[in-house]
Amino acid sequence: MSEIYAIIPKTTLDGILEKLESLETLIKEKNLSDFGSEWIESTEVPSILKISRKTWQEYRNRRVIGFTQYGDKIYVRKSDIEKFMEDHYIPKID
Repeated sequence: MSEIYAIIPKTTLDGILEKLESLETLIKEKNLSDFGSEWIESTEVPSILKISRKTWQEYRNRRVIGFTQYGDKIYVRKSDIEKFMEDHYIPKID
């Protein structure tokens, strides 16, 4: 397979490289923000559910809501909290 070479002005190449670096930065930031939006720290859960820390500990002990633990840090998926709320939803009676 033969290679094809193109000659472009240095300013054009610099512009392309700058845009690629910006794109790389945006992708990294998006990946980090996606992680942050999917998972929350366990310490936030009691205030979200309006329960005590002791109740939250009991929920974790009974595996009522899933979580992940890495070292001393515990994280919970927002979607698991939403599912828990939906599973315990009591509809309005008209």
